[in-house]
Amino acid sequence: MPQFTFIARTEDGKRKEGSIDARNINRASEKLKNQNLIVIKLTERDESFDFMGPFLDRLSLKLEKLKTRIPLKSLVFFTRQLSTMFAAGLTIEKSFFFLAEEEKNKKFKKILEDIELNIKRGLQLSDCLEKHPGVFSNLYVSLVRAGEVSGQLSQTLEELAVYLESVDDTQRKVKSAMYYPTFIIGFLVIMLFVTFTFIIPSFENVYKSMDPTGEKGLPVYTEAMLWLGAKTQENIVLILGSFVSVFLLFWTFSLTDRGSLLKDRILLKIPIFGRIIEQGALSKFNKTFGILIGAGVSVLDSMKLISRVVDNRVFEIAVNKSAKQIENGITISQALKNSEKFPPIMIQLIKTGEETGEIDNLALRASEFYTKQVNAIVDRLTSLIEPILIVVVGVVIGIIVVVTYLPIFDFGTTFMNTS
Repeated sequence: MPQFTFIARTEDGKRKEGSIDARNINRASEKLKNQNLIVIKLTERDESFDFMGPFLDRLSLKLEKLKTRIPLKSLVFFTRQLSTMFAAGLTIEKSFFFLAEEEKNKKFKKILEDIELNIKRGLQLSDCLEKHPGVFSNLYVSLVRAGEVSGQLSQTLEELAVYLESVDDTQRKVKSAMYYPTFIIGFLVIMLFVTFTFIIPSFENVYKSMDPTGEKGLPVYTEAMLWLGAKTQENIVLILGSFVSVFLLFWTFSLTDRGSLLKDRILLKIPIFGRIIEQGALSKFNKTFGILIGAGVSVLDSMKLISRVVDNRVFEIAVNKSAKQIENGITISQALKNSEKFPPIMIQLIKTGEETGEIDNLALRASEFYTKQVNAIVDRLTSLIEPILIVVVGVVIGIIVVVTYLPIFDFGTTFMNTS
């Protein structure tokens, strides 16, 4: 049966997105009307574009983020300022006028001016923000929309600022743990490439000058190193071109559904780093879920939003599967348990929240727990990884030096003995 995606509004003005199965577009429209929904957009999903659709969406979003590239700190500061201005009684139009005037970042200033212009045209703030997906995420727009409906936009923006600060802090710690080993390993690879391309081949003349007849010969490992150096020098353009091509190929593949799933599965299986990524995803899930439920967003809408912001394809699929089960009447905790991707502690907290009616508060507590887990792992990793990498770099350099200079010492010893 064909599947249709829709954008609609409820009778009280809330925006709703999703998909529905129907024989044709007219039947799909009737089904939505029977659910008391006002249809804004209804399109048939073409299964033949399941590959290209998500790929083009991710590519477009990547390019949009690269084009705008607003630091998260700037977004946090903007959100907090906007909340303060609303609390002080300023209108949305005046708030954006003042914020645009004071903004130093030219790209962000242009975006704020565009939002101000659209507000003057009568658009809602959430709809204005939605026009700039590279800066304002689905979560950001949805929380603003929830604040508009509830009449608590100032308080919602303040909570959003706190949330973004928490995300920024967690991301900074995770990135700091990954940047150092990535930099060292990258430096080691570049150093080895330069060594085998330019330095090692120059030693061949030195060896020939010390043993013109070739009677003594070179050790096998030195011969292998010279051969590798010569091949690297001869094919330097091919090697660099292949490296760039492979990188672009993997990057493009990672934007597809299958590629992103494979990439995230591999990342989650990496020792220590996989644990950091997993705990970070759980922290983001619970933090986002707690804020959305607290802001009055429905459970199903919250789950759909979380699947877009969790930043991991494995957990995205698990959230979507859980959302479908919740839609069929299964409890939140049981649906999450059935996905087999969420830990028992988190599921127990969610279950307790369902029973007590404080699911948003308990979800936020779970987020704090996983954030502390990430911080603890990062601290331990930082203290261990530096000496380990120093030893690895030292061993590699030591091997190259020994393999390079040992024949010279042998030739020198032979020469001393014959003289």
